[in-house]
Amino acid sequence: MGGIKFGTSGWRGIIAEDFTFAGVRAVSQAIGEYVTAQESGAKGRGVVIGYDTRFMSETFAAEAAKSLAAQGIRVFLTDRDAPTPVIAYEIIRRQTAGGIIVTASHNPPEYNGVKFSAAWGGPALPAATKEIETRANTILADRQAGGAPGMPPVGAEASRLIERIDPREAYLERLRALVDLPTLRRAHLKVVVDPLYGSGRGYLDRLLQEGGCDVALLHDWRDPYFGGRSPEPSAEGLRDLASRVVATGAHLGLATDGDADRFGLVDADGSFLEPNYFLGLLLSHLVKARGWTGGVARSVATSHLVDAVARHLNIPVFETPVGFKYIGELIAQDKVVLGGEESAGLSVKNHVPEKDGILACLLAAELVASHGGGRLMDLLRALYAEVGTILTKRLNYHLEPRVVAGLRARLEEPPKRLADRAVIQINRLDGVKMVLEDGSWLLLRPSGTEPVVRLYAEASTERQLDAIIAEGKSLIGAGTEN
Repeated sequence: MGGIKFGTSGWRGIIAEDFTFAGVRAVSQAIGEYVTAQESGAKGRGVVIGYDTRFMSETFAAEAAKSLAAQGIRVFLTDRDAPTPVIAYEIIRRQTAGGIIVTASHNPPEYNGVKFSAAWGGPALPAATKEIETRANTILADRQAGGAPGMPPVGAEASRLIERIDPREAYLERLRALVDLPTLRRAHLKVVVDPLYGSGRGYLDRLLQEGGCDVALLHDWRDPYFGGRSPEPSAEGLRDLASRVVATGAHLGLATDGDADRFGLVDADGSFLEPNYFLGLLLSHLVKARGWTGGVARSVATSHLVDAVARHLNIPVFETPVGFKYIGELIAQDKVVLGGEESAGLSVKNHVPEKDGILACLLAAELVASHGGGRLMDLLRALYAEVGTILTKRLNYHLEPRVVAGLRARLEEPPKRLADRAVIQINRLDGVKMVLEDGSWLLLRPSGTEPVVRLYAEASTERQLDAIIAEGKSLIGAGTEN
């Protein structure tokens, strides 16, 4: 295996090639050393460990638990696969020193990974993950060179430090306080739920049923191969859900990804609603219908529809780099009503500073229910009538290193005009974002988790959007689009 590298969402790799037991043990030991160095009481406060439905995730999680216990750290290990937001809530509820989740989220089934969450419940910030990464690589190198002993055996005393837990009920109770279940009950929605074989099984469907919904389920069993594709709630990944929604006359289709931190929405006619658009709809709903107060946070790659709604509501916007950890900080500081990313991640005030796909889906159902079962696209058109039309699109390009190098060089001096509009602002918060005089924009940025460059574009008309995308493709040069 190569070296351990933490990206936007933790350390990920191909199972048995990059992601190995040796790597998991090294990362777990590094996390244990890190949390105990942060505070003297970390061992007693403990660490929560959870895992998703991927191949051998429970075994990797057990190895992580043994590594921490061997260091004298108390461990709360889930008794079955559990969603990432559930682990985040358990960290906060138990006031532990942090949490480990064995997951590769929405990546293909041959991948697995480890995410470390800080004591405040959100994804660890770059300074922490860099220190853990450095420690883990040192441990791994020393062991491979024979210069350091392997993980000490876990005796009976250390084994007693590992406690099996079921975090589901406490988490569901928290969601009951956040979602307007009485409104759901009055609407009697018909909903199709697709957890995509992941760890969201038994969460979203249960609360929807409590809310009086007629719920049909797809792919609600564990499959480490996720039906032979990535467990990503994208338009492509939700074709089965869209077909079932149309066939059954459902009001809504709802999906979560492999670890249930991302969401996917399908309208009554089977059309997929981009997460960007839902963020604007939900912000308007939470402020106007629920009366919540505060600002809104979005990543630099997320639609400015959020900004338009915020101007309409006279609330502040916080722009962050890509990565929910930055938005999570603002949620933890109680600065925002809603924080979200275009990659289908969101959370809300008074909740975990981590993406929560289960909550997102429940709030989508609440939104539809509050409008008598109306279609999401109709609600979006009504929102456009208030704040203006904003269209957005993302494309991914697999690129050779030489092409990436050429792109970086070209972006040192970005063009002064794009699509017959002047570029009035260059934003280098994360990638290079070129904002045009009419408010449209183009962002080019390398992914933090995959060997791709992402192109993001936004405009008020399809024609302008297409023109900006064409300019972006020209800047990128050769590459494979997907």
